[in-house]
Amino acid sequence: MIFIRKVTIPHLTGKQKRRAYIYVPDEAKTNFDVRYPVLYMFDGHNVFFDSHATYGKSWGMLEILQKADIPLIVAAVECNHGANNERLSEYSPFDFDYHEVGKIKGQGRKTMDWFVKVFKPFVDRSFPSLPDREYTFIAGSSMGGLMTIYALTHYNHIFSRGAALSPAVSFSISTVEQMIKHGHVEEDSVLYMDYGQEEFRQHPEAVGHYNRVANALMKKGVLLNSRVVPKGDHSEASWEKQIPIFMETLFYDL
Repeated sequence: MIFIRKVTIPHLTGKQKRRAYIYVPDEAKTNFDVRYPVLYMFDGHNVFFDSHATYGKSWGMLEILQKADIPLIVAAVECNHGANNERLSEYSPFDFDYHEVGKIKGQGRKTMDWFVKVFKPFVDRSFPSLPDREYTFIAGSSMGGLMTIYALTHYNHIFSRGAALSPAVSFSISTVEQMIKHGHVEEDSVLYMDYGQEEFRQHPEAVGHYNRVANALMKKGVLLNSRVVPKGDHSEASWEKQIPIFMETLFYDL
């Protein structure tokens, strides 16, 4: 079952409301004692419903969770759809120059502070979650993938595991490396990270950038599951196919 709630992020968009999607296994309807790990996700509008997705195709997460009977709550928040690159700003931990539009002010810290200080407490109060760090995960793609790496390395006291699909790291690779270097990571921290074969073909320089991020994460002590997705591209349809694979990483040895 999916609950849709309207939420605000005052430090980013004032009183403007956006949707939060919370999936809870149907088992919870009858078993009131059961508790579940929670996977927090970016770009929530793209996670469950094609009719809500930016390009008309979602990750199809609902069908996969139900078919595989995965014991997991998924809490996904819609991004800012503003026409002036507000999503890039909300989903960047640092300022950067974007070749097409100019300077982007990174507000990723404000985004993550809201996730951990407002949204997570709401989920833990309202749904049958396992609130401890061991059972708190985070995931996203593209800029959401970058934010996942940021969350795992700078909010590691909250998130123990994550999945970063096609993370946007090439536009400021040195800054991403420094971001990882200056984070704090516990020795049990796990990250699934991938990039599509077609993405590398289209952007050959991304191979080196991806490897630099992988090396920085492993040097930091992250337990990294890294792969190149055969025929993978930068789309929800491609990321959907990776869900069963990164779920295995999130649940490994729990």
